Formats: sequence, structure tokens, C-alpha cells
Amino acid sequence: MAGAERFVEADNAEALITRIEHKSRKIETLLKQYKPVEALKTALEGTYAIIGDERCKSAHWIVVHRAIMAIKDVDGMLSSLDPEYYDILMKYLYRGLATGDRPTCDQCLRIHEKLTEKAGLGCILRFLTDTVNTV
Repeated sequence: MAGAERFVEADNAEALITRIEHKSRKIETLLKQYKPVEALKTALEGTYAIIGDERCKSAHWIVVHRAIMAIKDVDGMLSSLDPEYYDILMKYLYRGLATGDRPTCDQCLRIHEKLTEKAGLGCILRFLTDTVNTV
């Protein structure tokens, strides 16, 4: 995907919000079925398509946050999660830490510790150095 295609134009923002709302409903269904890992995978899919519009980023954060907070077995989640999601998840963990909300920060720190053990420090470095793909 070319860099210019990654950024959302204002005309497309409403369509993306609609897709995010659809994704949110799908995630809620998965969570009701006690499938938090599938919900997290669904939440993380297509993350880079929403770059550029703050409303889309905020709406998508809410969806990802819901999935992150539903994770109880962090080790099990990470063993089920494909490595391609590690860097994306790390970005959302830092976004969660930036909220300052105690339960969110606690959960993000639990996942961060296990994710760093599994994915290594490179995951953190890629997050810190990526100035294009912010969440």
C-alpha cells in the first residue's frame, strides 16, 4: 500500500466510521461468545487504513480498547496472536497508557510486559520510531 493511500480524506472518513461501527458490533458479538482473542484480532485488523483522521483514530481506539480490556489470559492471547499483530498491539498499548485511566493502564502494562517478553525490545523500538503509522 502506497503512503498516500494510507491517509484518509475527509470524504472517506464517514465511510470509515461506518466500518468501525460494524467492526465494533462484530467485536461485541465475539466478546459475548467468550472469544476475546478473536475480538482483539478483529479490532487490530485494518488499523493502518484509518491513519490521518482523528475521529477515525478515536473511534478505532474505543473498539481496540474494548477488546484489550476483555483479555484475561495474556499468555494465551499472545500464543494465539499472529506475530504480525505484535507491533500494532504495542502501539495501542502505549495509547492506552497515555490515557492515564488506572484500569486501562494496569491492563496495558500487564500485556506490555508479556508482549515485550515474547516479541522483544524491537517491538518497542519500532513503535517509538514510527512517525507515520500512529494510532
